[in-house]
Amino acid sequence: MAHRALVIAMLPAIGLRVLAVLGFPPAILFYGDSFAFLKEELAPGTARPSGYSLLLALLRPAHSLTLVTVLQHLLMLALAVALYALLRRRGLPGWGAALLVTPLLYDEFLILLEHMIMADAVFVVLVSAAIALIVWRVTPATAAVGGMLLGLAGITRTVGLPLLLLTAAYLLVRRYGWRPLVALLVAGTIPLGAYATWMKVEKGKFGLTEADGNFLWSRTMSFADCAVIKPPERLSVLCPGMPVEQRPYPPHWLWESFSPLLKVPGTANRNQLAGEFARQAILAQPGAYLGAVATDLKQLLRWERTAVDEKTPYKLPASERPISESVRGVAESYEAGPAATRVVEPYAGWLRAYQRFGYVPFPLLMLALVGTLAAALVRRRWDALLPGLAALALVASPPFLAAFDVRYVIPAIPLICLAAGLTLAARGDRAAPAAEREAVEVA
Repeated sequence: MAHRALVIAMLPAIGLRVLAVLGFPPAILFYGDSFAFLKEELAPGTARPSGYSLLLALLRPAHSLTLVTVLQHLLMLALAVALYALLRRRGLPGWGAALLVTPLLYDEFLILLEHMIMADAVFVVLVSAAIALIVWRVTPATAAVGGMLLGLAGITRTVGLPLLLLTAAYLLVRRYGWRPLVALLVAGTIPLGAYATWMKVEKGKFGLTEADGNFLWSRTMSFADCAVIKPPERLSVLCPGMPVEQRPYPPHWLWESFSPLLKVPGTANRNQLAGEFARQAILAQPGAYLGAVATDLKQLLRWERTAVDEKTPYKLPASERPISESVRGVAESYEAGPAATRVVEPYAGWLRAYQRFGYVPFPLLMLALVGTLAAALVRRRWDALLPGLAALALVASPPFLAAFDVRYVIPAIPLICLAAGLTLAARGDRAAPAAEREAVEVA
């Protein structure tokens, strides 16, 4: 059997996802985020774009959160198969290609995100599929589909926006011609433009969210000193009221009652003033800003994802979590019945036990990323640079724009695996850029 290694790798991976479906029906709900996505009244999101909400709306008639999670599990399995096929096409043996996609199949956090009502699993598939398609073959058609997928990723999570520009730069630098470049940008702009127009109609301004300034402001709360910044009076209300060493982690400044952000009336006004304050803080204290970013990035050197006794929303629950009265109706309307996550033993316990060791530690993942980028340059595997740089952008950008969160690193896993495989492959990309083909013909 030509693909025996993949089949052997897939069977236990499917079993782990079956454990998730059996052990935690109908789905795992994440704080307030899941309920914001599940609302029946579709509207552009304030803190995050609503692309995932549109998908949930399409599936709403089935009234099944289980259908949503099963679909997400299947999408991730399909992505692993697609990356395997691409690496085989580039000359890797079956066992090698299967080995390189095992992190997608077995990483406990990916399985957790697939089983959550959250945008992350869909975002991972959209970004990875787009990059893989561009790497596979660059034509106007593949560029258009890749651009469309990246545009959809951008309205799913805004961190996907730079990846469209990064892919356009890749096509430009490698001189694939103007047709694929235009196709990529036009197709990518369609979902972004449509969503921004929806935002304009609903909220009076073009954009994807009304919180980019808020998140950047929360980042500055790690270091902001208004005695140094000297903000104008209209911004001084956003100055933190506690010493640096006592300040909580940046996300808490967005929602907690102590936050001065809540004193600013009006969503759009709050976002604008927060953005202005953040930019002034960064310009006044660039060293402190970079220090805060570096402190966050040091968490990539942590071996364990979560300690045994650490309180985190990223652990599979050991008991049922009641849904608060304020949002229970939202979930139960979508499910057309009880929607709280149930914990069914022994399946749930088996998967909780697996969660303690079933992952690639971040230091190894970052070593693989840095090593792959260096090897790609040495071996001149330019196609490996696109997924490698995309992975780097996904990992590095959150600490600059908001804060580090273990969840924000996970989307880089498939891209790192793809970049590593392309670097190790026996053959480079088959469709060389026109400039390279012309140079060969002249020689």
